[in-house]
Amino acid sequence: MTTRGVLYVHSAPRALCPHVEWAVAGVLGTRVSLDWIKQPASPGTWRAELSWQGEPGTASKLASALRGWRLLRFEVTSEPCAAAEGERYSSTPELGIFHAVTGPHGDILIPEDRLRAALERATRGETELEAEIARLLGKPWDDELEPFRYAGEGAPVRWLHQVV
Repeated sequence: MTTRGVLYVHSAPRALCPHVEWAVAGVLGTRVSLDWIKQPASPGTWRAELSWQGEPGTASKLASALRGWRLLRFEVTSEPCAAAEGERYSSTPELGIFHAVTGPHGDILIPEDRLRAALERATRGETELEAEIARLLGKPWDDELEPFRYAGEGAPVRWLHQVV
């Protein structure tokens, strides 16, 4: 069973680019050479995209391999397949990592226990319900990453297949 997805490296300092390639290669089990282009949303940084195909869970492994670098902004998505729901990971230096399960149409699926916990925090006055729901949907990450996404429109995408 395989799924496919996309890794978006929205911004990385030049010195970090080869390390990103090595980390991705380690997960995919094949040599990776990304086409790095300048990121206009953050001068001095670079961006790249990579479409991949692999086993369910590959998105999680990619996000785990990249999450330790504080200066990196990235997203990893995977499509749902017969064996697993889709996933989305977003990471920024300021916010850390966000994970969501996605359905067949790309909608974020929020488990009921997370909704109950958000409602409970809002009921106790610890937070506003609207802010909790926005966080569950990844809005703070979307807000921060949107300028980087827009700057990447028209960038080339290549497919790499995981060696199984």
